[in-house]
Amino acid sequence: MNGSVPPSGAPRCGGTEAASGAVRAAPGRGSGRAGAGGRGGGDSGVADAVRPVLSLQVFSFWIPMTYCEEDFFKEYLKMMANIIVLNALICISLVFWIVSMTASTYYGTLRPISPWRWLFSILIPLTIATQGFKKKSLDHSGALGGLVVGFILTVANYSFFTSLFVFFVTSSKLTKWKKDIKKQIDSEYKEGGQRNWLQVLCNGGVPTELAILYMIENGPGEIPIDFSKQYTASWMCLSLLGALACSAGDTWASEIGSVMSKSKPRLITTWEKVPVGTNGAITFVGLLSSLLGGMVVGIAYFITQLIFVTDLEVSAPQWPIIVFGAAAGLLGSIVDSYLGATMQYSGFDQNIGMVVNHQTKDSKHISGKPILDNNAVNLFSSIIIALVFPGMAWCFWPRR
Repeated sequence: MNGSVPPSGAPRCGGTEAASGAVRAAPGRGSGRAGAGGRGGGDSGVADAVRPVLSLQVFSFWIPMTYCEEDFFKEYLKMMANIIVLNALICISLVFWIVSMTASTYYGTLRPISPWRWLFSILIPLTIATQGFKKKSLDHSGALGGLVVGFILTVANYSFFTSLFVFFVTSSKLTKWKKDIKKQIDSEYKEGGQRNWLQVLCNGGVPTELAILYMIENGPGEIPIDFSKQYTASWMCLSLLGALACSAGDTWASEIGSVMSKSKPRLITTWEKVPVGTNGAITFVGLLSSLLGGMVVGIAYFITQLIFVTDLEVSAPQWPIIVFGAAAGLLGSIVDSYLGATMQYSGFDQNIGMVVNHQTKDSKHISGKPILDNNAVNLFSSIIIALVFPGMAWCFWPRR
């Protein structure tokens, strides 16, 4: 048994192997030279062997890419991607800052991005994305995507950031909750619930676009939601809140309802009982969970408004944020379920005993057509809620 074998998880470096090969070849080389040149000492062979070993080791420290294997190249590329994204993020934030300062000077109305907001928008999302990657809530691409989404929402409005933060933390915790049961009913369950860049985009893409439009319209900063005074900005704020509450409601319904409901789920289109894990199936526990998920996002938004908005006493009441957050969570879950039941394939695979989202030779069709996947359903649901929700809120929002 070779005691020098590295652990299976560690990358093997070719420079070290080359150096050890030189040592193994050294005695033969030294004795050959001694026989030919008449120098009988093995000391000369050892000295000749040490020189290439030292030179190879030093060289491998200076130019590791020449000798290391594929694992090293992958880690190196990931490191370079991180550096590039961070540099790009800093450049984008500086552009936002310069543009906001220029616009504020020219128009005299928009608020510029302060250095503290700029710094906060870099460090906090970076810390959260790093922790999410370490805890396997995000994979590498998901962490980079989340960093970009987090930066834009944070620099635009702290209420946007806290809503996103609460959605991400609660969804990550719930995904890992009762994971042993979920592995038995979900054929696509990932350890830790790792989300990739596509899932981050489908859940955070609409809020990111709305945050950018909000900054163009109002500049960075927190404002009270008041349709009588700031109609367009209030509309964008509620659209963003609705999109995040929709995503939270759908996630809470899926993660809690699938393991806590005592009754069998029913398909939302036909009301027939279907297996657990069927797209478009709902339960009372799931609907209640979606209501609570949206409410938690609304509470986070409301508390941030109380802390950072200075003119609440002359603005419209802000408490309806909680109510409409809960409504967006429930409505978003229903819309998501309907799209899943009609446009997402569900079949029961007899071989594995689980519901699958794609056709297999052993699957029996339950509902839906293979038009959209789960990410597309989430994206369309958030778009629909972002478009419909502000109009509903405008009709019922109290005026001062």
